[in-house]
Amino acid sequence: MASQVEKGVAAVVGVGAGLGAALARRFAVGYKVALIARSGDIIEKVSEELRAAGGIALPIRSDTTIAEQIAATHEQIRRELGSIEILIYNGGRRPMGRLLETTPEVFEQTWRLHTFGAFLWARQVVPEMLSRGSGAILITGATAGVRPWPTSAAFAPAKFAVRGLAQVLARDLHPQGIHVAYINVDGGIDMPLLRELRPDVRDEDLLKPSAIADAFWYLAHQDRSAWTHELDVRPFKEKF
Repeated sequence: MASQVEKGVAAVVGVGAGLGAALARRFAVGYKVALIARSGDIIEKVSEELRAAGGIALPIRSDTTIAEQIAATHEQIRRELGSIEILIYNGGRRPMGRLLETTPEVFEQTWRLHTFGAFLWARQVVPEMLSRGSGAILITGATAGVRPWPTSAAFAPAKFAVRGLAQVLARDLHPQGIHVAYINVDGGIDMPLLRELRPDVRDEDLLKPSAIADAFWYLAHQDRSAWTHELDVRPFKEKF
């Protein structure tokens, strides 16, 4: 493990009890980690856990759809931890509903969380990454961004849009030394809420958050001669 003096900074935007927490734990092995979410409960708990294990963790409550809050959060991270080397954008809102079951408000809120927030955060971190000629932006995707169901009237357009944003960023920033990757999480993630909704589900039917986090770590540390832009992760028995 790198010493604390040598550690860079990773920011995980969207830290919940499942994948977000797993990403924070994985990157805390080699980085100072900023944990960002609208609610303080989970980020405070995970930060305490990481500090107890010898890591450096900064929990920040911030709304990823509000530009002013993002700018203030970015400045706090720079001031207390340093310049962000790895940005992980892990938007988590997943409303279910067909067209006529989806209100305009839900549609817009979902787009703002998954796409607009990623756009705003990228605009914050990219200038310093460009000045260094290095950095990574990793965006959590979903099946709905590739092959949506009829009940994803809000979620699928948001994920298609953020996938498109990731492609734009990759074509723009890869030649300038910044790695951008979209991780298509194709399947259910093993987390408390899903277990409550589907008590009959088996372990082998779900993706382990820690295993997904390992895939993010791999992408963040690829040699630039062989960068991956899109990566699918799914349970071994998942149909696709």
